[in-house]
Amino acid sequence: MKNRIGIIGGSGVYSFEGVRIEEELNTETPFGKPSAPLILADYNDIPLVFLPRHGEGHTLQPSEIPYAANIYALKNAGVRQLISVSAVGSLQEEYHPRHFVIPDQIYDRTKGIRRSTYFGGGIVGHIGFGDPFCDELSGILLSAAEEADATVHNGGTLVCMEGPAFSTRAESRVYRSQGHSVIGMTAVPEAKLAREAGICYATLCMVTDYDVWHETEEDVSVEGVLANLRMNTVRARRTLENVLHMIDINKTDCACHGGKSAIEGAIMTAPEHRGYLAKEHLKVILER
Repeated sequence: MKNRIGIIGGSGVYSFEGVRIEEELNTETPFGKPSAPLILADYNDIPLVFLPRHGEGHTLQPSEIPYAANIYALKNAGVRQLISVSAVGSLQEEYHPRHFVIPDQIYDRTKGIRRSTYFGGGIVGHIGFGDPFCDELSGILLSAAEEADATVHNGGTLVCMEGPAFSTRAESRVYRSQGHSVIGMTAVPEAKLAREAGICYATLCMVTDYDVWHETEEDVSVEGVLANLRMNTVRARRTLENVLHMIDINKTDCACHGGKSAIEGAIMTAPEHRGYLAKEHLKVILER
């Protein structure tokens, strides 16, 4: 199977010039169906896979996204490097709407209703997740965004909240006082599952609003988010075009242990006690 670069986000980000769609792949996984058919594509002989995170036509709320199925299907399609594109709210004055942020940390404020691991059912494992994003892939994203003439901020903490409602003013002010950078709704468990699957993962955050903490800016609204998202998408496409020329698609090891193996040494369950069904479900994930 050929290696492919994965891009997960809204459908608008991958409609850039030079992309040739090969097929739409309907697939089933042990963890259900992914958000939508995988879109297998080619860009100047670079094999790609696109997946609209929220489904075709944006039909899935953040808590309804089948994250485990999405990452499993992408891994099974040959993805070893995955770029996430997502809209976020700013928690700091200097991160203006229409700026980009490449975060290096996550602060989890989801509520445990999303499946966040492939382990269970007879196999116990604990991956290292101290640095949730691939530093090397994040660096490539940063350079690519700068070449696309975007205003981009390197590093910072992405708060992942449950949603679908936006933050209360009190919550927003607390996150801001803690020094966090931006807030979104999809990084968890996407980043955790990618790490378990041995996929290098980085996020391009597109700032669309100031959440609700700012005293002189309008509160976040769907209308405002969509308006800024449309503007951001143009630069995001240019950024992704640049990224695809910078990535070594055949790289097999990485300091984030995504490309190498986050699983090595993570499984606690003795081989003779590992459940058959769990082993079958984990075949794709454990394959290196």
